[in-house]
Amino acid sequence: MRMELHILGTSSARPTGKRQVSGSLIQCDEGIVVIDAGEGFQTRYADQRKRLKTYDKGNTLRASRINAVCLTHGHLDHTWGLLPWMHTMALDKRETPLLILGPTSSEVFDAVIAGEPIPDFAPSAELARQIKGWQELGGTSESLGYSVRWVLGDLAENRWLEMGDDGVATPLNTMPQPEGWKKNRIHPLATNHTVPSCAWMIESKGGIGKFNRLKAAELRLSDEQKTQLSAGKDIILEDGTSLKSQDFRGKERPATRFVVSGDTSEMSKGITSLSEIDVLVHESTFLNDAQQWADEFLHSTSTGAARTALACNARHLVLTHFSARLKDATVPLSEATQILESSSTVVSAAVDGDRITISDSGSISHLVWADDGWLS
Repeated sequence: MRMELHILGTSSARPTGKRQVSGSLIQCDEGIVVIDAGEGFQTRYADQRKRLKTYDKGNTLRASRINAVCLTHGHLDHTWGLLPWMHTMALDKRETPLLILGPTSSEVFDAVIAGEPIPDFAPSAELARQIKGWQELGGTSESLGYSVRWVLGDLAENRWLEMGDDGVATPLNTMPQPEGWKKNRIHPLATNHTVPSCAWMIESKGGIGKFNRLKAAELRLSDEQKTQLSAGKDIILEDGTSLKSQDFRGKERPATRFVVSGDTSEMSKGITSLSEIDVLVHESTFLNDAQQWADEFLHSTSTGAARTALACNARHLVLTHFSARLKDATVPLSEATQILESSSTVVSAAVDGDRITISDSGSISHLVWADDGWLS
């Protein structure tokens, strides 16, 4: 496994008997990123860890490996579970720094950076309002006992600021990345919703293939010769045999792109401007016959998600964020399939607890949670 998404909530706005509200984790070799944390997030996170302990030992999703939280927007079904979970990590003596990222509007950004009140016209779900409230309720580095950075971005102007524990906002030159990350990057993608919003892309750099130690051992090469080949240098043996370093490497690992949309209308430019995506997890709140509601509330239909996947050349589309009116995802999956049937894009529908994996070779698998483990 090179990168894996754990989907912990697939319902929109409110939970149902089988689906909880938004919350996901993307796991890579350098750490874990949480994308949205709606109400009850820490319970769902704990449940997923229990499943892994039982059915996939060794894959623990430890909280100490979580480096960042990326909020797509400020609606409470995407944010309301964050602070309680942060307090729980404090009780567990967390030491790892936590970076929290989210979008804001240009007007709110200007007010916050100037130390002025948030404008009255800003929506109640504005993330800056919530962060101020969370800090007052103990969401600070001092209160929690581990480093927390609250960072907001005005995506329209590509401006970033950090809201300090003392209430003072500091401008940043660029959006910060998780501490210690070198091979993976987080990118915000502007989306279209009723409040400032964005999708989040986790991108893993491609790399050279693994060095074939067994082949080197069979030739009884010295440690120095192995080191040279591993470093990409060709060598010549005493008998005149020439060994090419590329012959001791497996296939190059392709770059990997995971995108999680959050709430958005279809065809958001931040997503469609990309030329290729491996996995697009896109909201599918409404069916085709409710297109007028999708247009009014700036959500997407299942076919809208499919059109977006085609526009960005996604290899795999995962539908999520279903209306509570839907008993299951059979119909949205069918509608999206009709749009994609003549393309190479694969489409699937998410269930709480599902895992989407991208292997070192670039193959994609959707593992569906069942009562006794995951089914491929």
